[in-house]
Amino acid sequence: MSLSKYKKYLIKKGQNEQLAGVSSDPWQDLPKNKSAAALELHELHNRLADLQQRFFVDRRKKLLLVLQGMDTSGKNGTIKHVFRGVNPQGVHVASFEKPSSRELAHDYLWRIHKRVPSNGEIVIFDRSHYEDVLAVRVNDLKPEDVWRKRYRHINDFEQMLVDENTVILKFFLHIDRDTQKERLQERLDIPAKNWKFDTSDIVARGLWNKYIQAYEEVFKKTNHPHAPWYIIPANKKWARNLLVARIVVACLEDMHLSYPKINYDPASIIID
Repeated sequence: MSLSKYKKYLIKKGQNEQLAGVSSDPWQDLPKNKSAAALELHELHNRLADLQQRFFVDRRKKLLLVLQGMDTSGKNGTIKHVFRGVNPQGVHVASFEKPSSRELAHDYLWRIHKRVPSNGEIVIFDRSHYEDVLAVRVNDLKPEDVWRKRYRHINDFEQMLVDENTVILKFFLHIDRDTQKERLQERLDIPAKNWKFDTSDIVARGLWNKYIQAYEEVFKKTNHPHAPWYIIPANKKWARNLLVARIVVACLEDMHLSYPKINYDPASIIID
């Protein structure tokens, strides 16, 4: 499996930067049903667990995964279902909600930078530094002349991380407005999901078109070969999970990971 196999999911200049023309249902190379996807995902879990262990002991690189998407697109669900079975010693999740007063007292990348991965570590960002050109823009939290500068800051920040041996994969979990409505209604109808609902979700839904416009500009301004954006059709949760798992596994396989070489002959050692 090679990462080049998934080039069709990369955001491409002038092709799928406009989200209205991109399907959020499973594309043709994905299984036709949930059961087939579940079998493949189980196999990928085993492969990912092995690769993650190799990545952890290899320690030549760091891996940063950025998950962004509209409310209910499934950032938490993706993390839960893709990274099932990995060693938590080497995989960590950083969630970025509304910044605290202490975080606001620093530059906006301060809270982000301290959560990036170290050597051999995989870190998953549930939301990210992109909120500072998405939510900040849509909700008019900063003047335009402030947030527009942040595209350059973000590009420079990610380039620095790459220069320091961080591999970056950015995923946009793409759902349509009807799917979001269904998932929000589930949060109201199913008692076990009531806790997920917040009235702010309705406010954000009313800003759907503004968020789409903001995401499209993010793709135009921050999509680069060293830090690419992947568009993940996410109307079907099983397709979303499988595709992200495929891409992460392919990325790790392309690194040709190996265990460290030993400087002794195991056969020569006798343990009494």
